Amino acid sequence: MKNVATLSPARGFTLIELVITLAIAGLLALVALPMYEVTSTRLKETELRQALRTIRAGLDTYKAATDSGALAKSAGESGYPPSLEVLTQVLELANKRDFGLNASAASQRMVILRQLPRDPFYPDPQVPAAQTWSTRAYASRADDPQPGADVFDVASMSNRVGLDGTPYNSW
Repeated sequence: MKNVATLSPARGFTLIELVITLAIAGLLALVALPMYEVTSTRLKETELRQALRTIRAGLDTYKAATDSGALAKSAGESGYPPSLEVLTQVLELANKRDFGLNASAASQRMVILRQLPRDPFYPDPQVPAAQTWSTRAYASRADDPQPGADVFDVASMSNRVGLDGTPYNSW
C-alpha cells in the first residue's frame, strides 16, 4: 500500500481561481476602454486645434503678403487665397527685384505651407486634405458661413461635439 502523505498535490489552478481571474481582467478592461476612448478623442482634438492654427496662420500670412504688395492682388479682391490649395503652391512674388548675378529664382518665390493639414475627424482618409475642411468666404456673414470666391476661415466638417461640449465645426 502507498503512503497517502507521500503523494504530491496536483498542480494548477482550480476552476474558481480561473473564473475569478477572468472576472478581474474583464472588470479592468471595462474600466480601461472608456479611458482609451477619451484619450483618443483628446488626441484628435489636439490635432484639430493645431491644424486650425496652422491653416489660419497660413491664411493670415497670405493676406499680409497681398496687403504688403508681395503677392499680386486684383482690384476688388479681398486679398485672401482663392482656395486652400494655394497655400501649398509656389507663389511668384509681385515685386521682383534684380539683385544681380547672385540672385536665385527661389528668392523670387514663396511657399506659405509645406503641407496642408487634414481634419482629424474627417472619416475618409482618401479625400485630399483641402476637401476635409469647411471654408468660409470673406463676403459671407459670421453667423452663416458660406464658401465663396476666397477662403477667409476654415472649420471642421464634423457634426460631433467636443469633450468641452462645443461642436467641432464652431472651433
